Amino acid sequence: MSESASSPLETAPPADFRARHALLKRLADVVSLPASRINAFERAVTGDLLVEMLRLASPAERKRVAERLATLSELPNSLVRMLLRDEPDVAGPLIELCASLSDSDLVSCARDTHLEHRILIANRRGLSEVVTETLLSFGEAPVFDAVLKNTTAKLCQTAIEGVVSQSRQWLDLCGLLLKRPELRPSGAYVMFWWCGADDRRTILQRFAVSREVMQEVSEDIFVMAAEANWSDPVARKALQFIERRQRNREAIEKSPHASLEAAVAAAASEGLSREVASEIAYLSGIKPLTGAKILGDIGGEPLAILCKATGLTKADLTGLWRSMRRPEIGTDGETDPVWDRVQVTFEMLAVDRAQTVLRYWNWSLSSALTPALLRAIREGEDDSLDEYSTPERAAMMALAENFGR
Repeated sequence: MSESASSPLETAPPADFRARHALLKRLADVVSLPASRINAFERAVTGDLLVEMLRLASPAERKRVAERLATLSELPNSLVRMLLRDEPDVAGPLIELCASLSDSDLVSCARDTHLEHRILIANRRGLSEVVTETLLSFGEAPVFDAVLKNTTAKLCQTAIEGVVSQSRQWLDLCGLLLKRPELRPSGAYVMFWWCGADDRRTILQRFAVSREVMQEVSEDIFVMAAEANWSDPVARKALQFIERRQRNREAIEKSPHASLEAAVAAAASEGLSREVASEIAYLSGIKPLTGAKILGDIGGEPLAILCKATGLTKADLTGLWRSMRRPEIGTDGETDPVWDRVQVTFEMLAVDRAQTVLRYWNWSLSSALTPALLRAIREGEDDSLDEYSTPERAAMMALAENFGR
């Protein structure tokens, strides 16, 4: 602001404001008195007068008052509202240090102010789920970053799903999400499709869990379901996820190939056609859409998971890799780093854990694709996520990129 445009209060000699400075300090002291010295009404009236004075005070004066009040356990609402909406330099001491601020204070501050304020709130200790969900709803990368790095902040599953979805555009969020205790396998398995190699390895090490306990407790239920001729679709679908067998025996009877190995061999010798790819998917106990997603993945790790889960050998994995015309040797004459990573993935995973990942992908990427979900994927209806189940939301996030989003 130029000198000619400055207000008289800003340009007058400091000596003329000694009384004002002293009064601001005294009123702040009064507001700071314990409940034994001042009742709630007196505190409120003093706060209202302090607000009126601060409206005409300089930023430096407002900041001094904010710093004085930041340590208090009780503050007049009118004073809190004003200072939280002030410049970030003024609001900062309260946002960072004032333990008496409620979730309502922080939520309204986040909604009524700007990015700088939301970053300050995101760095505050002990944020609740309500506050973090509000902060993340603005879709601002610096706020996402600050919230995820705040180890004392709590995030609800709705907020986590929102960040997982956003990580498709901001890949740096993947590594931060993997450090959050709130992240569940449902989010990690979906994020796997677009995150980097190191993050994929972390997901497999942390979230590729065994189904051994589920298999033990449901062993007799398989007998019950078989006696009922698998007539209950809900139980059948859940048991298909739990069972130890991965390959589809019925598909083998209908397939032109004698076995899954024979289909892989056909792909290796003739090239991976669309028909053979579909057969490999059916024989592996997954839907063609899931198979297409796996075979089309640039990183290659899903192919290793498919082979390990279905009991294929490393030679079969090599045959599939060659059928897709993927390089085995890099430009330096050494093993291609992508192919090397695929082989390491194959070796590191146990069969049961690979099956868990594969079945979750199949569950979320195919069986969840209702007409409403397909429409949501095409139209990008992120705001409607709450209408869908966990596998439906997983499919929406993982497949959105395939529908020109």
